[in-house]
Amino acid sequence: MIDDIAVDAAVTALRPDFAVLVMTAHGLANGPADDRSRGWLAEAAEAAVPPDDARIEAWRAAYRAFGAKPQRTRPSVDALVRRMPLPEINQVVDAYNAVSVRHGLPIGGEDLRRYTGPARLVRAAGDEPSEEALGEPEIGEVVWRDDTGVTCRRWNWRQCVRTRITEETVDALFLLERLEPLTIEGLRAAGDDLAGKLSEISPDVRIETRLVG
Repeated sequence: MIDDIAVDAAVTALRPDFAVLVMTAHGLANGPADDRSRGWLAEAAEAAVPPDDARIEAWRAAYRAFGAKPQRTRPSVDALVRRMPLPEINQVVDAYNAVSVRHGLPIGGEDLRRYTGPARLVRAAGDEPSEEALGEPEIGEVVWRDDTGVTCRRWNWRQCVRTRITEETVDALFLLERLEPLTIEGLRAAGDDLAGKLSEISPDVRIETRLVG
């Protein structure tokens, strides 16, 4: 499945500097937030990039480019760095939220077993199936989707309920998203950080990565 994940040419035309590090993790043993994941969140809060960091401003500019107002619907990393202390969700979500604010990039986490077909990043036609809580995407909006419908609106603003990571998630997909000035090396460093944390949670986890873009 990881080889089929794609970024549509219309998205690349909007932001030629976009890249996503795709990571799959099979064999997770997730659970409620614990002392270790709380420690990751606390350390990340101390080392988080500030809201005016250039890496976050790049995402605000990307939102404006497809007509979104980033003050109203914030990029995920922008919303997280403004929300301290970071919320405790579960061990895996705590891990990728901690990595997100430390490295200054959006990270999406998805339950692979709830996916139908591969993930792809597209510009919406406006008629894509979408959960009521998400609302219908606007024409030209950047969205992640699968064969069933929209999985995340406005690039990385809000995820659907269907594919979110829960304590029962065993196989997961992570989407680590990059715009300049974050370097590809910085993107890979964030991936290494997340892989390390997932391996602490589940020593037998099988991780695969692929750079798209």
